[in-house]
Amino acid sequence: MLRWLRAGLLRSAAVIALLALWEAAPRLGLVDATFLPPFSEVARAWWGLLGDGQLGEHTRASLTRSLGGFAIAVVIAVPLGLLIGWYRPVAAFLGPLLELFRNTAALALLPVFVLLLGIGETSKVSIVVYACVWPVLLNTISAVGNADPTLVRLARSMDLSTPRLFQKVILPASVPAVFTGVRLAGAVSILVLVAAEMIGAKAGLGYLINASQFNFAIPQMYAGIITISAIGVAFNQLLVAVERRLSLWRVPA
Repeated sequence: MLRWLRAGLLRSAAVIALLALWEAAPRLGLVDATFLPPFSEVARAWWGLLGDGQLGEHTRASLTRSLGGFAIAVVIAVPLGLLIGWYRPVAAFLGPLLELFRNTAALALLPVFVLLLGIGETSKVSIVVYACVWPVLLNTISAVGNADPTLVRLARSMDLSTPRLFQKVILPASVPAVFTGVRLAGAVSILVLVAAEMIGAKAGLGYLINASQFNFAIPQMYAGIITISAIGVAFNQLLVAVERRLSLWRVPA
């Protein structure tokens, strides 16, 4: 128990030091407190937003869009990545097209999505789907292509059907790389959505941050930023836990 407590304190030390510096710097005049208020003021603003329901409302709006787009992207990208990675001619044919789109920033296409889909929820979810598809798709393709050829040949020599080969060899070997893409997509889903909400939205954490900036409610602005960071960390930890659960076969008995 003591060892776990010590490890937890060690992992938290950098965060605690950052918060202490944040609290001290404005009070000591090292930075302008108007633009970077002490952390205690930001914490009070966060608690006030939570108490009057604004934080919950904006967080629900952002999570609905972000998680919805993320889930759609994963459902599309993982099967498609397995298919493209397994059939090399398809990968060679689509490779240049995939490289073109993966290097086109999602936010650069936001005006296109707005023009085609309007300024409502559809365009925001769609931009999240677009941004999240590429890390999952490309990591899945790479995972299938880099599967151990010895294991594949051994499975074929045992006359395994293609579905069984996927189930017993390809999928287990692909889990780590696929989840690397999924975790990247999880971070992207939040970042892209927040930027989209700053452009055209009436609710969401991006809208809260942008509106607070325009109204010069600086503590509320930082409260929104902290909330986004906390959601990102929690979402990543959830995906890590799911990955460990699906990768139990890698741990020696």
